[in-house]
Amino acid sequence: MISGGTAETATTVVGTAIRSGLTVATAESLTAGLVAAALANTPGASAMLQGGVVAYQNSVKAGILGVPEELLATVGSVDGGVAEAMADGARRACAADIGISTTGVAGPEPHDGKGVGTVFIGVASPQGVGSFEYSFDGDRQSIREQACEAALARLLAALSDVGYRS
Repeated sequence: MISGGTAETATTVVGTAIRSGLTVATAESLTAGLVAAALANTPGASAMLQGGVVAYQNSVKAGILGVPEELLATVGSVDGGVAEAMADGARRACAADIGISTTGVAGPEPHDGKGVGTVFIGVASPQGVGSFEYSFDGDRQSIREQACEAALARLLAALSDVGYRS
């Protein structure tokens, strides 16, 4: 279920991308397609959403998105560097201007040495790649929804940055 705030943010993202002539791709682990679904739920999304990859398993992160296996073996899947590589992989795989990714721990147990609620959002654009760490509270669904909202907010910021510099 997409909350009202998430739907509003997605609408703003879609409008901003279309006005800027920019395209987007997603790579999602813990959100498992929530970000792409929020965008696709918005009228006009087909003008900016290239596609997305649900990369729940490390084999998909490495094989489809090109996340280095050594990085995954060293830091695990919940890491800023992994989020960056996922976003860049989505951008390349889908031939998009901007890639956005999510990886983290929705619970109920810690994963890869990271606590429940730890989330990384990755962004890849012509200006480079970056990641942002979050710590969310709540149950599994709440953490996934908060991660989706954070990813959309980071995507909006990236679109504004790229659009401004273009």
